[in-house]
Amino acid sequence: METSQSNDPCTPPPTSAADDARCDLVTVPARHGLEAVDILRRGTGDAVGPVLHDDGGSTLGFVVPAGTAAAWDVPGSTCTETDGRGLRFSPEPPVEGSDWLLPPGEADLATDPAVLRRALGEAARLIKAADSCR
Repeated sequence: METSQSNDPCTPPPTSAADDARCDLVTVPARHGLEAVDILRRGTGDAVGPVLHDDGGSTLGFVVPAGTAAAWDVPGSTCTETDGRGLRFSPEPPVEGSDWLLPPGEADLATDPAVLRRALGEAARLIKAADSCR
């Protein structure tokens, strides 16, 4: 089931600081995520929201609208609800040991989950094709 949501529903929770956001986070292996970022940035009109990478460089996290986790079913990825806990849209990364690949302010507020789903599917096909040429 593919649902599309607006790419700007990351809103501050009513009882938290203004820079905390209610969004979910889709986490994928770095290779898969980097391909998806390239696909999203090449796309026509498909915007990409902030993207985190971990210190070891093994995963990327895409900020997506709150509620995405409830229906997320893309193999090879996980979607976690943040409910505003620890996700801050400031220049400093929200989690120790991580950094912004695409920081807030240089990206939309969130990546549309349907657009991300398509980009991750295309990225998986590209990686499979590249690996089969070895």
